[in-house]
Amino acid sequence: MLFGQSLFQSVLDRLKAENDETIDTPSAARVSGLKTGLAFNVMEGVSASSAQPGQAYFDNLEFAPAERAVETSTAPSPISEPEPVMPEYLERITPEEIAAELNLSARDTVQSLNEKRRAFAKKNHPDGVYPAFRENATKRMTAANLLIDQALRRVNR
Repeated sequence: MLFGQSLFQSVLDRLKAENDETIDTPSAARVSGLKTGLAFNVMEGVSASSAQPGQAYFDNLEFAPAERAVETSTAPSPISEPEPVMPEYLERITPEEIAAELNLSARDTVQSLNEKRRAFAKKNHPDGVYPAFRENATKRMTAANLLIDQALRRVNR
């Protein structure tokens, strides 16, 4: 303790004294209780309407929009990627082919059928394939669900 104060309290007092010395804003622009002036004083004389607040976002980017437009117009055109090829399994859409792929048998239990449904959906769900292949994926999922539902009804009898 220094002179009846803790070390922490003496540091706080010193910082407060330094802060009071550095504040030189006119009292008319101050709000009681705040340590800084109003926004128009903080922005070094620039009015808020002329500051272009939307520009602040672009100032933090690597390059400004005008520079970006110049770069993109002079850049060579990118080579377009080739269309993806449909996987072979998505071409198999008949119920017989899907049943063979599911490997359904009379020994299947409810649990094994549900596991087969999940595994099939993970690979074939329309949301997980390229948009051009969704029609075939939908047909495959519909047929697989129908086949598994029929097998589940047989197991529950």
